[in-house]
Amino acid sequence: MDLRVIGVLLLVPLLDVMLLVVLATRLGPVPTVAIVVLTALLGLLLVRAEGRHTSSKLRQKVARGEVPTDELLDGGLLLVAGALMLTPGLVTDLVGLLFVLPPSRYVIRGATKRYVVRPYADAKTGGLASGNVYVGGFPGDGDGETVPGDGGGDPVDVDEDAYEFTDPDDEGDADAETETGER
Repeated sequence: MDLRVIGVLLLVPLLDVMLLVVLATRLGPVPTVAIVVLTALLGLLLVRAEGRHTSSKLRQKVARGEVPTDELLDGGLLLVAGALMLTPGLVTDLVGLLFVLPPSRYVIRGATKRYVVRPYADAKTGGLASGNVYVGGFPGDGDGETVPGDGGGDPVDVDEDAYEFTDPDDEGDADAETETGER
């Protein structure tokens, strides 16, 4: 896993604790706990409502025979949002709220498709999922790299005189002429 991802995952709980300490010293412990509980309850209600909406859109698409890719990603994002809302803290509640609200979820869904789903599908299918398939020549042609099993040699240019063509009709003639392919 990338160290930046680990750093962000460690930074979020640290920010949560720092914010809760600041709130507890300014407001007191009881109002701070009340704020955390209320944001969690409000967030979970939003997750539930958006989950129902996403579920109905998913069923409609399946009934029409379409692939519900966006709805499945939305369901996954709402699942993550629910887990973040259950985690005590205001920073995680804010991140969960970003996953719940449709305008921000649209942007997050697009980034997830681009940076997570498409590279994963390309790695599993060799580029067939996104149409990113190698189509020209042989792998390693022209870039100086050799592919294992391709002989590893340099390309050889053969001019037209080096090709010989013998006519199978001239079997009896011992001195069969070689032609350059022209008749």
